[in-house]
Amino acid sequence: MVNDIFRHTTMSMKPFSLTTLLLFAQLNCYPQDTRNEILTVRHDQNTETISVFRDDNKLVLTQNVKTDIRPYIHPIMAPDGKGILTEFSPDHHKHQTGLYWGLKKVNGRDYFMNWKGDYWRRVSARALREQGSMVQWQLIYDLLDESGNAILTETQTWSLQENNGKLLLDLEWQGEAKTDLTMGQFYVGGLFLRMPWHPGIDGEIINAEGKRNSEAEGQRSIWNDIGIHIDGRDDKAHIAMLDHPDNVDSPVAWRVDNELGLGPSRQILGDWSIQKGKSVVFRYRLIIYTGEYDQNNLNRLWKEYSNE
Repeated sequence: MVNDIFRHTTMSMKPFSLTTLLLFAQLNCYPQDTRNEILTVRHDQNTETISVFRDDNKLVLTQNVKTDIRPYIHPIMAPDGKGILTEFSPDHHKHQTGLYWGLKKVNGRDYFMNWKGDYWRRVSARALREQGSMVQWQLIYDLLDESGNAILTETQTWSLQENNGKLLLDLEWQGEAKTDLTMGQFYVGGLFLRMPWHPGIDGEIINAEGKRNSEAEGQRSIWNDIGIHIDGRDDKAHIAMLDHPDNVDSPVAWRVDNELGLGPSRQILGDWSIQKGKSVVFRYRLIIYTGEYDQNNLNRLWKEYSNE
């Protein structure tokens, strides 16, 4: 490219400055910032999936929106495409399906363990923003009682963007009660993440206070980070989950299971209720990245999120 510039200079008799020549050379030789990489949402009615792809047609993640199965996200790919960061229905927890929302003891009914059949009914699923540096999709499901009647309608609005090599995945969950509801106290219930796990895996959960693994179980914190060695990678893959300060009872308490499953849960703190016709909203952000864990950087990213 520099030779072309010199040829142009000779022909036009309007020489470029040395600074301009060096700038052109740098733009030609070094990769560009990919923080605004274009993403595309594809809604496949046949497979009942909503998937996000990069502009090179590589999969980023897939949202599964089956008619009568609890919605879940699987797979989530590492930001560089090397490795799958979620696990679907492993032998140690068959009910854990990648990334999903499941409440416990909703008027006594369990939507965390029961993810099929007569518990869930899809109302709609659609892309809201199909292409751009940020994409967005929404799904609406009814949670059913023993008679097949809706007792809670949940709306999940997801958005995804890439920034400096990290994926930022946001969830706004809204629940509208069709009858008076009480979510009973339990050690889990709500958003939950299952990353790949096997005995002896090199993995760890750390919260914002520096508590690790079982020390973080049931503890309140503004965020938790999971770092796990994924097959095919030399470094660890991480997913940090951030609690928004506008959530009721923030900072939330967290479920940390023995196989490094993780989820924020208001139910850990006690019973909570929604009156008929009323709604509640929860917001969370997941930061998906690879490499070294950096507590200070996660604190900075939480502060940025907390101001949104």
